[in-house]
Amino acid sequence: MDVLAVDHVEFFTGDARQAAFVLCRAFGFRILGQGGPDTGAPGRRSLLVGHGGSRVLMTSGLAAHHPAADYVARHGDGVAVIAFRVEDAAAAYAESVAAGAIPLQQPLVRERDGERVVTAVVSGFGDVAHRFVERSGPGAEFLPGLVEMAESPAADSTQLLTAIDHAAFCVPAGELEPTVRHYRKTFGFEPIFEEYVAVGDQGMFSQVVQSASGAVTFTLIEPDTSRRRGQIDDFLAWHGGPGVQHVALSTGDIAGAVDAFSARGAGFAPTPAAYYEELGARLGPIDIPVERLSSRGILADRDHWGLMYQIFARSMHVRNTFFWELIERHGARTFGTSNIPALYAAKERELCAVRDAALADTASTNAASINTVRRPA
Repeated sequence: MDVLAVDHVEFFTGDARQAAFVLCRAFGFRILGQGGPDTGAPGRRSLLVGHGGSRVLMTSGLAAHHPAADYVARHGDGVAVIAFRVEDAAAAYAESVAAGAIPLQQPLVRERDGERVVTAVVSGFGDVAHRFVERSGPGAEFLPGLVEMAESPAADSTQLLTAIDHAAFCVPAGELEPTVRHYRKTFGFEPIFEEYVAVGDQGMFSQVVQSASGAVTFTLIEPDTSRRRGQIDDFLAWHGGPGVQHVALSTGDIAGAVDAFSARGAGFAPTPAAYYEELGARLGPIDIPVERLSSRGILADRDHWGLMYQIFARSMHVRNTFFWELIERHGARTFGTSNIPALYAAKERELCAVRDAALADTASTNAASINTVRRPA
């Protein structure tokens, strides 16, 4: 099986319109289409948004029995489907099911005005599924009969994002190796990188798997339970099990993107000044001035093929689970050995305040409960 690209990501959310508005407002996405009972998709409301080559489908269940409503009840808003672009969706479906994937939707053909889109869905990990998408025709449609495309959306000359670069999964302790084996056997992904990440007295194990085409990359992370509980444990607790922690969006101008999205209300994880004092000695010459990186908190690293620049956005989700990443690659194909610890250290600084606030709320609630039941002597 050759997975050619990430076709789109689908979020299950309590309010698709609100979630789409936030993504459009903060990261410059545009509404490309919508679906629901009025377009022949009963029980759901979906909005398709895009920026450059990135496509995100926001879906809400309109009844308690809809899978999106059930997902949100258990996890809050989150990534429920990562769709794979393939040459033959039916063949990919058959191959993955034969290899052990759970079938969720048999191949379905949707056609309209010369467009032909074939989809099929199988299990991935946890409650995350994968949709195989085969496309032929002019490319004006997304999912005919499900999403009604907006009429001639205005061109945006300020597009800063190009595509979905990779996604990161958090899995419980002991599930990293089985999940990697599942993606090797079921989807033909191969491990390309592994690392133990230490952030203070926390630890996590990480492996990166990639499709045969090299176009789809997943980072899988599990907590080291022999050390202090940390942000991966927090994700698993707050999300209610394994799930997608972040999705990275590629850009050709990460500094410009940080400036533009910050002005629109998006926040980004800060990086200490000391990180940049050691940057030259660690990496050698880089092709973005250090001052341009340091003033925005952007990290730099390199692999065997070239340089990369990365930054985590602050979570906009009520459970502080999912967040976005921006990445600009200058020849790099994988990940460097220094950015992953630095990125997670930046996220830890953000989550410390969240964790402390949660503990304070719990203590306040407990104290209020004690006062409520106390009786005078």
